[in-house]
Amino acid sequence: MLKKAVVLLLSVLTVVSVSACSGNSAGKSENGKIKVSVTFNAMKEFVEAVGKDKIEVTTIIPDGTEPHDFEIKAKDMIGISSAEVLVYNGMGMETLVDNAVKSSGNKNLVVVEASKGVTPIENKDSNETKEHGQYDPHAWLSIKCAEIETKNIEAALAKADPANSDYYKKNSDDFVSQLESLYKDYATKFKSAGRKNFVTGHAAFVYLCRDFGLTQNSVEDVFAEGEPSAQSLKKLIDYCKNDGVKTVFVEEMVSPAVSNTLA
Repeated sequence: MLKKAVVLLLSVLTVVSVSACSGNSAGKSENGKIKVSVTFNAMKEFVEAVGKDKIEVTTIIPDGTEPHDFEIKAKDMIGISSAEVLVYNGMGMETLVDNAVKSSGNKNLVVVEASKGVTPIENKDSNETKEHGQYDPHAWLSIKCAEIETKNIEAALAKADPANSDYYKKNSDDFVSQLESLYKDYATKFKSAGRKNFVTGHAAFVYLCRDFGLTQNSVEDVFAEGEPSAQSLKKLIDYCKNDGVKTVFVEEMVSPAVSNTLA
């Protein structure tokens, strides 16, 4: 705890020092674009779809880094202190946000929890709930939830830059229309699918399952932690055999070792 406190204090002092020396105020960049800080790449995709050429985006959590337990660094604090908008997913996905916002000293920062308004799905594992919170945070992987997140981002950009609110609304409407078209396309395909269950390396797709009436079974838990016991792996193998599962989907940030064993 003491070590973390010291690191946070040094981060704050660095932000204050650099901000004072640079003379840059929070808000627009030198080219007149709104400076937006986002937590990870999915939020960047949604923000860029809405803001397009009116914004300049910086991402706090690098690609290929697990967001759940990411610890913020001084350089990330500087980005937040000079931004006008901060976009994060929420639902316990990014534990760094509250302290980062307080420590940034950016009183004019528009902070948006993109998942606000999404009907959450509760974690079933009591240990996960104790450590990470009540809800599964992977809302952005649902097309329907992505539509909600897009609209929340639109509202945040319009608040920070009201002169261009119509521009953000048009872009948001266009993007939501694309998402809705994608949803309808897949809803039709999944309706006629003979098999609606699948296996992944990381249990991240429960909101997508809700969209289309699918069932996931996974090697690692919601927060990509731990490996299954020999007994759990046997159950997963039996599940695949009994349900005719022929594919195990693996993502870049999760070790494929157990998934390869399962396959």
